[in-house]
Amino acid sequence: MRWQNQSLDADDGALPGLGRAGFVRTVRTPEFDGMTFHEVLCKSALNKLPPDSSLPFRWTINPMRGCSHACRYCFARPTHEYLDLDAGRDFDAQIVVKTNIAAVLRKELGRRSWQREAVALGTNTDPYQRAEGRYRLMPGIIRALTDSGTPFSILTKGTLLRRDLPLLTLAAREVPVRVAVSIAILDTDLHHGLESGTPSPRARLDMVGALSGAGFDVNVMVAPVIPYLTDSRSHLDELFGAIAAAGASSAVAFPMHLRGATRGWFLGWLAEAHPAMLRRYRQLYGRGAYVTPEYAAWLRERVDPLLRRHGLAGSSARVPDADPAPEPDADPQLSLFT
Repeated sequence: MRWQNQSLDADDGALPGLGRAGFVRTVRTPEFDGMTFHEVLCKSALNKLPPDSSLPFRWTINPMRGCSHACRYCFARPTHEYLDLDAGRDFDAQIVVKTNIAAVLRKELGRRSWQREAVALGTNTDPYQRAEGRYRLMPGIIRALTDSGTPFSILTKGTLLRRDLPLLTLAAREVPVRVAVSIAILDTDLHHGLESGTPSPRARLDMVGALSGAGFDVNVMVAPVIPYLTDSRSHLDELFGAIAAAGASSAVAFPMHLRGATRGWFLGWLAEAHPAMLRRYRQLYGRGAYVTPEYAAWLRERVDPLLRRHGLAGSSARVPDADPAPEPDADPQLSLFT
């Protein structure tokens, strides 16, 4: 891989968490101004979820840690603290890249013990964030899964997925492939404030259309629904209408949860952008990560009829009854692939 005007720093003394992760080198390049890539060699590509996990899959793949999408509400932010990096700006700009993940995955999938269970990508950080354009990890991952006869699903906000659409179309002829797109916000100003590093909602809607046109049944995750900002009937109705018009087959919606360090990072933004809402948020979330059962029920009653109206009622909003222990690699509310 060629890097122009790159700077390398192989001393991981300041990054003990990355040292434990098989750290190789740090790379900075003008092509990604303000971002730092930490290249690591992973020992395993497949992550097995705990037996008591409520998720509809047992295996995940995460090619990277951290995410340049910079979503203020991202549930995965606390995982960066495992690497002795902070869950705020480090999560947005210090991206850990598993450069050997495709080769390691192919080896794991070739074992006799592998039962070809479904594998999910995009359950922690987005596999099609900006760095994928440089490292090109996903084509090798897709080929390894396909060649081994392993079904897989992808959840993304990254329109870079369209680069791999021909490859995904070929893969779907050999194994079950499910694709889901995350679109939570239509308002331009709110989009820039809350998910500044993501492709525009319009670009993601266009990707839904491209995937649908290629023959995929596309599920759209309208998540998180942000209390008092994106939960109005008019916003949800307009968003579901746009999703249906783009060609999606189904959608799911659920309210934002604020686990661990994500809570402080989001509320810090809220205090600057909408200070009058802070008191309402403290009442709604209390000391936990999830909204009150009353709000969850209210949102479900609002969302379900709209999903039916627009022909998207493949799933309904779901909120855990309790605040579960965090999964290291997956969002406990993911229900896209059921």
